[in-house]
Formats: sequence, structure tokens, C-alpha cells
Amino acid sequence: MAWYGRLKGQGSELQPKYPFDVVADIGAPVLGLYGGKDQGIPLDDVDAMRAALKAAGKPSEIVVFPEAGHAFLADYRPSFRAEDAAAGWAACLAWFHRHGVG
Repeated sequence: MAWYGRLKGQGSELQPKYPFDVVADIGAPVLGLYGGKDQGIPLDDVDAMRAALKAAGKPSEIVVFPEAGHAFLADYRPSFRAEDAAAGWAACLAWFHRHGVG
């Protein structure tokens, strides 16, 4: 599950690979929850990840909340969006339930 994490980037010692680099190795269903106005995660990257997961035959669901920015679930930050956070949390719990977790 990814809550607005970067999908692509230049590898470093601390983060040698990004999710886009390891699509073929993913062994579990993927749920991605992203903000449409996230300045750090371009929607082109979200769309590319969605396409890469589909092309690799990986079960996935990528949800974009159009009006949300980065960290829309963090209720201690100015970026918090209660409605999107609630919908994202519900999607997360439903995803776990559908895939036998919890």
C-alpha cells in the first residue's frame, strides 16, 4: 500500500530503487492513494505506475483524490483534507479486507 509515496526518482544510497523500478518483483496486490495536487508526485508518474502494474499483470488499484495535495491523511498538517482522508482510509480498510488482511 502506498500513501502518496514517490514512484520514480534517481536512486541513492538511502533509497537505491523506487516502486517503478521494482514492478516486476512485486508479489502482493497494490493499493496506491495519491493527491491530484501533490506537487512532489506528478500525475504522469501515477499514470505510468498504473500502466506498469497493469502491463506486468499485478493486481492493483490506484486512486487519485483530485483536490488533495501531499499528506492529505496527516491530520496534524495544513495539507489535511478530512473528506479525502476518510475516503482513503475506508479504501485502505476495504482493500485489506478484500485481500485477507485483518
